Amino acid sequence: MSALEPADFERADYRTVLRRLTTLDQRAADLRAEAVAWHAAQRLTADEAVQEAEDRVRATKRATRAAQRDLEEVDARAAGLWSEYVHRVGPVAERFGRTLPPPSIPRQRTELGARDYLAEVEKRINWTPPARPVTFGVKVLYVIFGLVGGLLGALGNQVLRQTGLASAGDWHQAAPVVALLVLLACPVLAVVTAKLVADRRKAALDTATVVTVLATGLVTALLLFSAMQYAAT
Repeated sequence: MSALEPADFERADYRTVLRRLTTLDQRAADLRAEAVAWHAAQRLTADEAVQEAEDRVRATKRATRAAQRDLEEVDARAAGLWSEYVHRVGPVAERFGRTLPPPSIPRQRTELGARDYLAEVEKRINWTPPARPVTFGVKVLYVIFGLVGGLLGALGNQVLRQTGLASAGDWHQAAPVVALLVLLACPVLAVVTAKLVADRRKAALDTATVVTVLATGLVTALLLFSAMQYAAT
């Protein structure tokens, strides 16, 4: 039924007006029911949106905590690798600083994660180059070390003995003992020098080489010592 106009009350009789007023109550009830249903639907939609937002917030918080734990683990592992690198390399690493450098991503390698880079760094740090073989030239160099050690030992022994003979007092008594120690110590120093050269060349210094250098130095020192004593007498 159409809405009532003021003119309808002037033209209509009492029964018509009453009937039309009754229909207004029904229409108002329908509008109220429609409004309640609309409000309930809107509230349900809003509740669902709020629940979704809360779920996302909780998920974000969990992801943030997990990312923080990963960051702390990665930082700790990176600091450990840097400490190991500095300990192994030594002064070469000081140009980068004693503390862990700031993180950076190599160019064109963004497809890897932090743990992949750390694993690669750990592999490089733990890699040990193969020992270089001892060539004939190196063996000759070791023998020369022995000869030089024996020569220096014999010369030092002779100088100390002569200064002891020329002096008096405690040094006159101690000079032969010190001279003997120098005679034996120089071949040992030749072995130490050979070891330093081998370490620098990343070459192995086996027992046979050590015995060769030491024996060469001792034999040279004793022969020169004997020759000097024979010449002196």
